[in-house]
Amino acid sequence: MKTKHILLVEDNDGDILLTKEAFENSVLIRKISVVKNGKDAIDFLSQIGSFLHAELPDFVLLDINLPKKNGHEVLKHIKTNPKTRHIPVTIFTTSSTPKDINLAYELHANCYVTKPIDVKSFQDTLTQIELFWFNLVQLPFPTQHHDYR
Repeated sequence: MKTKHILLVEDNDGDILLTKEAFENSVLIRKISVVKNGKDAIDFLSQIGSFLHAELPDFVLLDINLPKKNGHEVLKHIKTNPKTRHIPVTIFTTSSTPKDINLAYELHANCYVTKPIDVKSFQDTLTQIELFWFNLVQLPFPTQHHDYR
């Protein structure tokens, strides 16, 4: 099984640390790239500026409440760009408002998970995300970009 590269788009240093700790013993994840704002996420995925040589991720873990550009704007960029729209995106955020949830799915999020408050539940949730996305489902192959429009 090919190991995966995750792009974590998160501005909270504590959540970044907890996420890295949750995945540190994973045999399925080989790399976690982190960007802390929406503009950098878009630049990373567009491979421009300081991210010119960035490796496109196999999976994106995306917060909504971000500086510069919010997670919905990043999600829209990912899902409207033929080069990145195949990448599964899990929204992982503190927001549980119907407005944020509905908009995320309208913009083609693959799933929406509200961050648990306590550390153990937070890390257990990330383990479940990993098991689901990297053990259970088949991810698209990045070399096959089809335009079905």
